[in-house]
Amino acid sequence: MAIHPIEFRYGTPEMKAVWEQESKLQNMLKVEAALAKAEAEIGLIPEDAAKEINNKASTEYVKQARVDEIERATNHDIAAIMKALEEVCDNDAGEYVHYGATSNDIIDSSQSLQLKDSIKIIREKIIKLIELLVNLAEEHKDTVTIGRTHGQHALPTTYGMKFAIYIDELIRQLERLDLTENHLCVGMMTGAVGTTAALGDLGYDIHIRVSEILGLNPVHISNQVVQRDNHAEYIMTLANICSTLEKMALEVRNLQRTEIMEVGEKFDPEKQVGSSTMPHKRNPITGERICGVSRVVRSYVNAALQNNPLWHERDLTNSSCERIILPESAILTDYILNLSLKLFGNIEFHKENIENNLNLSNGLIMAERFMSKLTQKGMGRQSAYALVRSCAMEAYEKDTGLKEILSNQDEILKYLTQEEIDETMDPHTYLGSSSKFVENVIENAKIIISQ
Repeated sequence: MAIHPIEFRYGTPEMKAVWEQESKLQNMLKVEAALAKAEAEIGLIPEDAAKEINNKASTEYVKQARVDEIERATNHDIAAIMKALEEVCDNDAGEYVHYGATSNDIIDSSQSLQLKDSIKIIREKIIKLIELLVNLAEEHKDTVTIGRTHGQHALPTTYGMKFAIYIDELIRQLERLDLTENHLCVGMMTGAVGTTAALGDLGYDIHIRVSEILGLNPVHISNQVVQRDNHAEYIMTLANICSTLEKMALEVRNLQRTEIMEVGEKFDPEKQVGSSTMPHKRNPITGERICGVSRVVRSYVNAALQNNPLWHERDLTNSSCERIILPESAILTDYILNLSLKLFGNIEFHKENIENNLNLSNGLIMAERFMSKLTQKGMGRQSAYALVRSCAMEAYEKDTGLKEILSNQDEILKYLTQEEIDETMDPHTYLGSSSKFVENVIENAKIIISQ
């Protein structure tokens, strides 16, 4: 019976396939095969034995059920794989399985293959999300909306700016992911405590060759494990990616609030139900799920950091922890990337509400522009600030438009005509270099995507 939500509710088939038990076993067998091949090339084991090991190092021959059976007796997972592979090898080829290796050579190298596959899936989906956001930024480059700071109306901005900020951040996440892959996805065949002593003078060459066969860069140095700062970096990078996705979803959730309702998730009124008791509800469930699941991934950062300081050349405290946090963080990050693609691929705009909210403050959001205009016309900046601020406070108190208060100030009329006052109060024309910023981000994103 399924218990964990990843088993039946969260996750995508492509990412789950990377971490399923049989895939993990296949990658471990691949490392054992690479070790035998490298050793035969150098002359440490017979070529016929290496060929047989490579032929049989597959889940077609080595069955998970048999591995599990052996592990129940040995209480050692890698010893169980060794024994199961040895059993299916003809002649005496099985005698040469795992020669010169230690368990974590197999674990860490095979795990690098899994992590590499995970990163590839995540990277591809980040790029898809960037492409989607580029389209939205281009479409809404000039869609003017109210910018909010501290939850209060501040100055006009555009939806193009909002989307471009997400694009730029996701590009940085791609860079972090690539850097993490370079540090993390390494091959290791260095033996107990990392010296390659069991392989003698040829140990270093075998270490290099095994990594080459597996398509991995060889780790520069290890003790008995690849150092876990690399794995912590991976979890932190996924957590950082999730924080970006949560930021994006949170903005949509806030903008979908009834009293704002500028944008929102697509809702199917024919089928979708918002509440079991309130028939009118249209809840932002996709965004809420993104935010909720991202908290789980971020919570793994502390555990990943604690996995780095191990006793001496190694202990096992990282192992049980990583069996949980490595697959789950990858599966959940990939899952909310899928949700983000769904959310922003179907986002709905309510342009009338966008315009209404832009004008909700009755002109108060143009106070900064008015101060700047007065300064440009010759009034001192500090004096202009004090004068406009006084007018703004009066507009608050009288609950009237800022333009009306400004238009009745003799001091202001010395510098500005009524026509200039009207022009200055138009929020659609106070956007500074926003279009240029958006265009630059879009241009850079297209270059990154094409590479």
